[in-house]
Amino acid sequence: MNGGSQTFCAAAFSVARNPRTSSTWRNPREDNIAMANREANSQPASPPVGWPHARLRKHADYQRVYQAGRKQASPSMSYFFRLRASDELSPFYAGPRVGLTTGRVLGKAVERNRIKRRMREAARGNLALLPQFADVVLHPRRTVLTMEFARLEREVARVFSTVSAQSGTASRDDPGARA
Repeated sequence: MNGGSQTFCAAAFSVARNPRTSSTWRNPREDNIAMANREANSQPASPPVGWPHARLRKHADYQRVYQAGRKQASPSMSYFFRLRASDELSPFYAGPRVGLTTGRVLGKAVERNRIKRRMREAARGNLALLPQFADVVLHPRRTVLTMEFARLEREVARVFSTVSAQSGTASRDDPGARA
């Protein structure tokens, strides 16, 4: 009898501490979903801004940049750029787009990934320097792996400023315009 009462007391104790049985306990996931629904209904949808949407992702986009642009160089990278026509601007994201390529010649996967991370961060920080309708593909050299990050950022800023200056001479309405 004693063993049964101990089990009963332990069960009663665990039920009392279970937050789901408490009348004041609320599910945080349901609260988050409800809050997101209220915000979505009260605010108009705005196009996303930022790095994840400012990346070239499709092979066809890279090919268009290569065909319309001409290869240009800076000390630690070469780059191509293309100006999109106004009818090519996506309603989802109409800002500048940047693509990165790192071939096997740059090293093993660990080194290539490190180069890409450094280049992505430098490009993300300087994205505002590009005109809204530009597509840029960056081909880093192996020196990007060891160079000081502040110097890399300055070089990416210089490349983006050059693209911006050259895009001012070309017409935006000319599909695939190049400077």
